[in-house]
Formats: sequence, C-alpha cells, structure tokens
Amino acid sequence: MNSEFTIAVHSLVFLAYKTDHMATSDMIAHNVNTHPSRVRKVMSCMRKSGYIVTKEGLGGGYMLNCNPEEVSLAEIYRATSIGSMKPSWCSGKVDEACVVACNMAEVMDHIFCDAEQQLLIYLQQTKISDVLERVRDAQIQR
Repeated sequence: MNSEFTIAVHSLVFLAYKTDHMATSDMIAHNVNTHPSRVRKVMSCMRKSGYIVTKEGLGGGYMLNCNPEEVSLAEIYRATSIGSMKPSWCSGKVDEACVVACNMAEVMDHIFCDAEQQLLIYLQQTKISDVLERVRDAQIQR
C-alpha cells in the first residue's frame, strides 16, 4: 500500500466534512500534514476518477463530486494503489537449478495478488462516510 491511498482517503473525508465541500491544496495539505504538491498529485488522480472537481481562480479549490455514502475505500485503493502491495523486488532466479529459487518469484506474485484481493474485499465494506463517522466518534471519545 502506498501513501497516495491515505492522502486520497483523508482528503475526501476532509471535503465531506467541510460544509461547503471545497478546499484549496494548501488547506488539505495542512490537514493531511503533507506538502501541497503531493496533495495536488493525488487530487489529480481523484479528479480523473470523478470523485472531485476543481474550481480555478480566486475562491477556487477542490470540491467533492461524489456521494460519500456510495464511494468505498476499495474504489479509492483501485484508483491510487492497485498493484502496490507487490514489492518491486522478489527473491529467486529463473534459471537456477533449485526448485525454490526458480519458482519463488511466481509463487510470491500469486501470494501478493491474493492478499490484495482480500484487502479489496475488506475495503469494499467501508465508505468515505463511514470513515468520517469514525473520525467524529473518535473526537467524541476524546
């Protein structure tokens, strides 16, 4: 999993929380605790996927373009992170005579693919609105 997923979820929850559903990249970056350029990169992906729209110029920013009760974390994961569970390096050598060495990369690929599918099944159960509700509950419990 990569940080783009976390930034995307945080940003969408933040926009869902805001009554006017609009924020600049600086506002989001401050809330997420990251650099505005990272926010702009992730929000570009969210815009391409249709989850947000942008308004340019004075008073502009990012606006939610989806119903938080309908968008699952699995959708956001697919838009930002699919395939990131698999590491870029895997042990073993294809031309090795050892059965372990020559098959390890393929076996691990399948393991990571299966794990990612299970993660998607889990994330499908949680909507952006659910995350916002958890944030609100955490505040009440403080």
